[in-house]
Parts: sequence; C-alpha cells; structure tokens
Amino acid sequence: MSAPSSVPTGKAGSTQPVTADAARASLEALRSEIAKAVVGQDSAVTGLAVALLCRGHVLLEGVPGVAKTLLVRALAASLELDTKRVQFTPDLMPSDVTGSLVYDARTAQFSFQPGPAFTNLLLADEINRTPPKTQASLLEAMEERTVTVDGTPRPLPDPFLVAATQNPVEYEGTYPLPEAQLDRFLLKLTVHLPSREDEINVLTRHADGFDPRDLKAAGVRPVAGPADLEAARTAVAATTVHPEIAGYVVDICRATRDSPSVSLGVSPRGATALLSTARAWAWLTGRDYVTPDDVKALALPTLRHRIHLRPEAQMEGVTPDSVISAVLAHVPVPR
Repeated sequence: MSAPSSVPTGKAGSTQPVTADAARASLEALRSEIAKAVVGQDSAVTGLAVALLCRGHVLLEGVPGVAKTLLVRALAASLELDTKRVQFTPDLMPSDVTGSLVYDARTAQFSFQPGPAFTNLLLADEINRTPPKTQASLLEAMEERTVTVDGTPRPLPDPFLVAATQNPVEYEGTYPLPEAQLDRFLLKLTVHLPSREDEINVLTRHADGFDPRDLKAAGVRPVAGPADLEAARTAVAATTVHPEIAGYVVDICRATRDSPSVSLGVSPRGATALLSTARAWAWLTGRDYVTPDDVKALALPTLRHRIHLRPEAQMEGVTPDSVISAVLAHVPVPR
C-alpha cells in the first residue's frame, strides 16, 4: 500500500515521488476541504472521490437548492486541476461544448478553437436542459477521452472528469438522458435535502458571512493534484479482487436482468463499473483487497441509472434503488 509512484507531486519546487499513503491522505483532506463549503453531503463527496480514482464521470441528481453546483465547484477548488463550467440550455450547440474551426482572415486558414470540454473537470450544469444532439456531443469525450472535429481526433487532458447535474422533479423544457449516455456515467449520486441539524449549520454559516460565490474566503484551498491522483490510481489498480468477489458482482448484475420489474438490467459495462468502484472504496478505507461489503456500499450509486423499469412497475412505486436493494438481499454473499 505504501509503494511509491514515479510521478512528481506537481507542487511547486517538489520532485519527490508520491506514496500511496500520502495520496490517500490527500484525498481525505479533499473531503475536509469540500466540507468547508458544503454541509451534510458526505456520501456525494465520497462518490466524487471514487470517480476521480476510477477515471469515471458523475451524474448528480437533486432538487434545486441542495448545493449540487456548489459541491462540484468546491471539488474543483480543492484540486490543482483546470476546471470549466457549461450551463446547458435549449439553444446550446455541440460546438459550444467541444470546440469548432474558426476562420482566421490574417492567414486565410481555419484553426481549431478548443471548447470547454478541454479541461480536467467539466461541470455540465443542468445537462438535461439541452437537446439530445448537444448531450451526445459529450459521448465521445466521456468514453474515448477525445474530441473529433472535421475528422481530426484531439485528445483531452488527463485527468478528465464530467460532473453533470440534473433536476429530477422539473420535466418541462427538459430532455431526459438516453440510456446509452446514462451508461457512460460511472456513478449517479443523489443529493438529498439536509437534516435539520445540517440545515441549521448552513444558515449559521451564511449568518456568519459565508459567500458560496467566494470559496477562497471560505478557506477552501487545493490539497491534491494530478500526481496524487496518479499514485492513488496505481494503488487502486493493485487492490486484490478474489474470484469469489468477481462472481458476486456478476451475480448481482445478472439478477437485475431477471427481475420482473425490469425491462433492461445492468450490462457487463455496469458490472465492470461496480468492480472498479468497489476497488476504489476498498483502497480509500485502507485495505488492499475487496470485500462483499465494498460491493454493497457502491451498488446503489453505480447501478441505479443502468436499470430501466417496466411502466407497470413504475406505476406501482418500484424504483431502481428498491430493485437493487432486493437483489442485494437475495444474492448469496461469498464467505
């Protein structure tokens, strides 16, 4: 767990290698920094850290006013990474996200002008408010880490993470994400309303002068960089997965396909995603091997958006979360 990585820290004047333990400490500090701005969303913060380790993308769903955008902005402020924000609207064009060719009258040639997708952390705010063709402009970026314009593929920076937000209760003027794009998100995190105590804490902070538009004044500072992420990812890749655990993941995913409430269950891509997130969670909690509890802990956020319910099941109040919970309760746990 403490084997050093050969990459530099990225901090000014430092060329020392980053150990796995130091990388884990940086990610733990990341959670503390975000907590300076966001109260009571520990599970969402943990999900974002897992996504960073797995090179995955995150869909944040919650009603307006629960700090979805602030959560991503606080994550960006806690990382030594480039970040950009796109407010998705009905008139947004694909080139507004990926970039386009621009004619230069001085040289009489076309040159490529990169769009906001060329960043490390892209905040896609209210992604379901833009038409499908603009939503689809992110598909290649999310899956291949490249953007193709005029037949020329252009690689995106590494790391590259899309954090998209959407409102689950307002449907007028929205375009639901198709299953193919939902499947490209590693995690779907539900941002809940805070508890009474947490909401009092939020109001107290605002009464004391907290300004969500000024995270520097709140004391949020960069505590992790690309080298920390690279060292952490190397350690996660070395986390042991026993054959029984792999079989357990497969059994869970196959059981979702057999559920009478489901018309489309979890695909093999979903199974690999669950294995990846369970490994990352195991490493974050200080172990170099995956347990069934790690799989259970990440099953809901990793699989809930990969399940398509039958209409009659939806009318009866069945949800993807209830399907997954039932599957976890019935699939035998390896010993």
